[in-house]
Amino acid sequence: MYKDNKILVVIPARGGSKGIPRKNIRLLGKKPLIAHTIEMGKASQYVDDLVVTTDDNEIKFISEKFEAQTIKRDGRLAEDSIPLDPVIYDATIKREEETGEKYDIVITVQPTSPLLKTKTLDLAIETLLTPNQENEYYDTIISVVDDRHLSWGYDEENKKYFPLYKERLNRQYLPKAYKETGSIFATKREFVCENSRLGEKIGLIEISKQESIDIDNYEDWWVAERILNKKKILIKADASHEIGTGHIYRGLSIASKLVNHEVIFLLDEAQPLGIDIVKNNNYPYITHNSDKGEGPEADDKAKEEIIEKIVEYGPDIIINDILNTNSKYTKSLRDKGFFIVDFEDVGGGVKYAHLIFDALYEHKIPLKNLYSGHKYYILKDEFYYQSFKKIDKEVKRILLTFGGTDPNNLTEKVLESVLESKYENDIEIILGLGYNRKEEIQEKYKDNERISIFENVKNMSEHMHNADLIFTSAGRTMYEIASLGVPCICLCQNERELTHIFGNTEHGFINLGLGSNLSKKTIIQTFENTIDDYELRLEMNKRMGEVDLRHGFDNIKKLIKKEYKKWKSEQSEN
Repeated sequence: MYKDNKILVVIPARGGSKGIPRKNIRLLGKKPLIAHTIEMGKASQYVDDLVVTTDDNEIKFISEKFEAQTIKRDGRLAEDSIPLDPVIYDATIKREEETGEKYDIVITVQPTSPLLKTKTLDLAIETLLTPNQENEYYDTIISVVDDRHLSWGYDEENKKYFPLYKERLNRQYLPKAYKETGSIFATKREFVCENSRLGEKIGLIEISKQESIDIDNYEDWWVAERILNKKKILIKADASHEIGTGHIYRGLSIASKLVNHEVIFLLDEAQPLGIDIVKNNNYPYITHNSDKGEGPEADDKAKEEIIEKIVEYGPDIIINDILNTNSKYTKSLRDKGFFIVDFEDVGGGVKYAHLIFDALYEHKIPLKNLYSGHKYYILKDEFYYQSFKKIDKEVKRILLTFGGTDPNNLTEKVLESVLESKYENDIEIILGLGYNRKEEIQEKYKDNERISIFENVKNMSEHMHNADLIFTSAGRTMYEIASLGVPCICLCQNERELTHIFGNTEHGFINLGLGSNLSKKTIIQTFENTIDDYELRLEMNKRMGEVDLRHGFDNIKKLIKKEYKKWKSEQSEN
């Protein structure tokens, strides 16, 4: 039905732009501004003919280089005071004379709308050629953007302002108010004349804020350039009682720093803890389900579903933070043309990743594109603006925090040891989202005034900074503590944490090894020695201060940018 109609797109582009001189032929990204609109229009499945009408020879030349037909308009039609109606009419008449065709639909598309998508243009055509809810056809379709705000008018006669709303409401509860974007003006040929392009029955299509950008000044240009350079980044991570919450929280830290890009999480429905955390932080996500049964065949099906979801979203960069990637999974993604970045990956997929970052594990195998050590740790935002700890002679408050799940219940083991020691001051405990003994520990110690128990805190840096000594496991929390300079005693949750070599005396930590093997006597003795030794705690603080943990994301970003650019160049050559 749609292809039975002859459709002409007209792009009006005069040379005398004032806000940004010669803007139509300036490079936006890697091509002239007008080229974005030409390519968008030519990619339509419905458009038969596309023509640029201009008074400028250089615009004419560049438009033809991008395979657009051109019409040289008379200088009178390029004056500032001339509206678009006679310009579009002139171009339509001349093109019909040149081709001998009679068009059914004429669409004006502005060259200053470089972010307009082909699918939006096609939607405008479909809307024009499809009966509406009243079973009538529109004569004209205009692109608009939702622009509702608490607006005010001004009465010139009485010299006073007045509200254009009935009651003050949050923006999302105001009635929709549409503003024309100028991006698309599609109309049936019979309504195109020298003084108008507007039919009697008007339809609107709402487009996104991004597509509605109309480049009129340098600020608009800057915004459009940033959007064009924006990447789609998919973060694959999960959280559960078994794997903890560190992978998800690192993903959130990365996402918070990528404000100029589009970030989405891919989460496992079978691990709802990760979904809850991402949802509570208001980031977008899509899901897959790894629960396909047992055995190699089930594992393959689960991986295939993940790959399908990734392909459907179509990211520019995939970030895997899943600890143990499968070589088949990573190779498949690489073969499909994705750029892959892995964090803390000890699986077989590392050999197919473009970059691997590992702050926890100091890899001994010299893998290409592997960067390990504390230089690549990403601090949560709140730690950047927290001051460095000044050590007091007396330990007045200790903090116990053993991650999101604390599978070995080191929290209670250390707490019992502390209570049996000579220490008599305050004790703070922070329980993670996945800690499964919350009710028991709260009930057991509810009457002890020295003990304060918190859950899922949003200001971890504040709690850490207020402590004089911290007990924690040998995971990512070590880096946060070191960034603040708080003396710390580490107990490893498992064999894997024994390989996290950052938590050592060189960096200001006392590491007691595997927590499940420790006796209370050892914990008490170490604890008492530490609180009694002011000089030791000063030295621990000093050594932590010598470690630069504030540039991890910058170091990672630099490398990703460099390798991604190199990879894209290789892709284009091939």
